[in-house]
Amino acid sequence: MKILNLYAGIGGNRKLWSDEHEITAVEIDAEIASVYKSYFPKDKMIVGDAHQYLLDHFSEFDFIWSSFPCVTHSRMNKNFSRIRYADLGLYQEILFLQAWFKGKYVVENVIPYYTPLIPAQQIHRHLFWANFKIPETSKKNPPKQIQSIIAQHTKRKRKNYAGDIVNLKVTQPHFGFDLNGIKSNKKLKMLRNCVDPETGKMILDAAVGNEIRMSIGGLFENINSL
Repeated sequence: MKILNLYAGIGGNRKLWSDEHEITAVEIDAEIASVYKSYFPKDKMIVGDAHQYLLDHFSEFDFIWSSFPCVTHSRMNKNFSRIRYADLGLYQEILFLQAWFKGKYVVENVIPYYTPLIPAQQIHRHLFWANFKIPETSKKNPPKQIQSIIAQHTKRKRKNYAGDIVNLKVTQPHFGFDLNGIKSNKKLKMLRNCVDPETGKMILDAAVGNEIRMSIGGLFENINSL
């Protein structure tokens, strides 16, 4: 299968995908792209604009995953009073794929501070726009993750818990990524932006028709039911 992995980061979603696939990853940050390439040397890495690459090359692939940047859509953005436009490139990609792409696709983002403009499927704090059904999961959801991040920035008391992206330490492996040998001031960003590899595998399995209930909990639900 020919896969396009957009806004690839260091490859959290791709971590458990088989090397039998022909994977092209696109990441605009050359430093982050080099870390991805070190973990997945068989993948083709494009350092460039993922949004434009999708427009120019979508028809070359069987499956497309896009992790469009979430910063302008997140609830944290609003809670911290960062006044800026939401980047509607997210919805450009969803509408484009709906209209033109003949294969399977998924666009991933966080739950936004506004009502999503297009209905999505939800797994924990992430939304997924896809043209196939994503299975239910059974992995425990980290409690009050967004509230914990806000608490850190507002100096309110908070508790630690397994899977807390706030308490990540760049000296410790996360989702199987060990960045100790890398000299970079972006390591925390690299780790925080990782999609859970088990979620990435589950979604790819569903896309190719191998819907496996994985042992990662919380109920699948449509965002409209919230």
